[in-house]
Amino acid sequence: MKLFFATANAGKLRELRELSQGLPLEIASLGDRPGAAQVDETGDSFAANAILKAEAWARREGGWALADDSGLCVDALGGGPGVRSARWSGGGDSGNNARLLRELAGQPPERRGAEYRCALALSDGKDSYLVEALCRGRIAAAPRGSGGFGYDPLFEVGELGWRTFGEASPQEKARLSHRAQAFRQLRPIL
Repeated sequence: MKLFFATANAGKLRELRELSQGLPLEIASLGDRPGAAQVDETGDSFAANAILKAEAWARREGGWALADDSGLCVDALGGGPGVRSARWSGGGDSGNNARLLRELAGQPPERRGAEYRCALALSDGKDSYLVEALCRGRIAAAPRGSGGFGYDPLFEVGELGWRTFGEASPQEKARLSHRAQAFRQLRPIL
């Protein structure tokens, strides 16, 4: 089956490729379409944005497309940065992480609860499937680890002994992450 991964995020693409190993898929992505226009994320939820992107790319590609919309929702920030996670600070991953630490400065661990949320949509332009998952954790006081991407160096997970996803091995993250959990739900459909 030909499947188009509708993401320009190298970290997401790497994870999706790893999660899809063993499936009979011929995968293409935005990296294979230089200069292709992005689909604007105008939805008010991760699910709305994932469906919007999957349907648009399925029509453009004339086949099945998989789109991810995911982000970080912090309790003390009223669920923010939420759907604006990737563009929250305007300064990429390092700017987003710096802003998050500023916003939570002085907060004890029990006030730093957060969750990573992921919506994955699969569409052929007519029919769409949506799965969602989350990974609960908390925000560290300082970045730790060099793995992962985005907020991973700040996102501590209890199942990892409060290590961050930045400190976790790829196998540990593939077992616990929001994206991995969502993909496991989608795998039988694929």
